[in-house]
Amino acid sequence: MSSDNLLFLAKNVSKRFGGLIALKDVTVFIPEDSLTLLIGPNGSGKTTFLQVASGVLRPDSGLLVFKGLNVTGLPPHVRFKLGVATTFQIPRLFPSLSVLENVLVAARGVNETPLSCLRDVRVKERELIEKAFDVLKLLSLDHVWDKPAYTLSGGQMKLLELARALMSDPNLLLLDEPLAGVNPALAGGIMQFLTKIRKEREVAMLLVEHRLDLALRYADYVYVLHNGRVISEGPPEAVVEDPAVAKAYLGE
Repeated sequence: MSSDNLLFLAKNVSKRFGGLIALKDVTVFIPEDSLTLLIGPNGSGKTTFLQVASGVLRPDSGLLVFKGLNVTGLPPHVRFKLGVATTFQIPRLFPSLSVLENVLVAARGVNETPLSCLRDVRVKERELIEKAFDVLKLLSLDHVWDKPAYTLSGGQMKLLELARALMSDPNLLLLDEPLAGVNPALAGGIMQFLTKIRKEREVAMLLVEHRLDLALRYADYVYVLHNGRVISEGPPEAVVEDPAVAKAYLGE
């Protein structure tokens, strides 16, 4: 794949857990403003790769580059400040906080700029609330802004976690099965939201997803993992026709 407009690069990344090879020489390119899909059978290494990309796990070998910076050894909170945001298969919300409060806590840089007086605090607070409402409106959650997070449906919780990620103004979104457990109608809506976000916010995305019937329609490029290795990559239509992919999913 071309390195033009490259935002994120994982080069020859490997990761072991004892005697288990979770990733072996995995290379992934993510261009700016793209949607890259990472697929593969259960146990193929997808979630491990996402954890390495986010900084939760450190690779045993290989190189990770984000916006031209070597981030291989940097922890998740540092990558977050640089512009990498992650959503999880099971949303990690603050259940007793309101929808709006959940979004506000994710604002990047809030505690990094000194506030000289009470007026500055109020101005900053108003700006953040307006920004949070813009994000909630984008994801059709503005009508439940004051509801506790635990009262939301499963699909709405997925959207709220996505809203929190967007509140940080990321350059790269790492999405771990955002459609899992979501009814088909809302799943299609989530993919449409992601497309809208890409265009309006110029965010690149790495999407791990099992629901290929939906995800493949929206992907620019696809990587297929099997037993920790990339066995196929390319545009969606080419990957779907690759016999190695069918063999990996169907077995011998």
